Amino acid sequence: MDVRTICLGILTRGDATGYEIKKTVEEDGHRHFAEASFGSIYPALNRLTEEGLVSVRAEAQEKRPDRKVHTITRAGRRAFVASLMEPLPEDRHRSPFVFAMLFADLLPKDHVSRMLGAYIAHTEEKLSRLQQADAKPRREGERFADGLVTAAYAAVLDYLRIQRAKIETTAAQAAE
Repeated sequence: MDVRTICLGILTRGDATGYEIKKTVEEDGHRHFAEASFGSIYPALNRLTEEGLVSVRAEAQEKRPDRKVHTITRAGRRAFVASLMEPLPEDRHRSPFVFAMLFADLLPKDHVSRMLGAYIAHTEEKLSRLQQADAKPRREGERFADGLVTAAYAAVLDYLRIQRAKIETTAAQAAE
């Protein structure tokens, strides 16, 4: 999804600042299917405001600049729903770890073992965070999306644990 669509989607859940949108992408499970940086969120919000899809109001803060709180407009909600009705782009899965594993036969066994251990630990941590978020009240669509990502991480962990010895042996043989 493009950043404009991500911002509109998050704003359908309630008013937010650019910082809060970034936090939602990073912390509320959205990072598994959306990516947005501050450098892309703020220009997108400005364009959405210029197009009348989002309104903005300033809220005073003590000893800080005013917060810019964004609200999706009716036109913005219609535009968001229309964007979801369009054919979706193909999913993209990019993984530096998987790329490195393509060449495991060129690497020393201990390095492959460390990479596998670190990747397993990182995946377990992501899975744990998702499972903790499962306790929060959410809409059915959010439960579905988180459940799908949880199932994917669980399957990845199962695969890694089953295949670990085989790929380590491949790396060990290549090093000889």
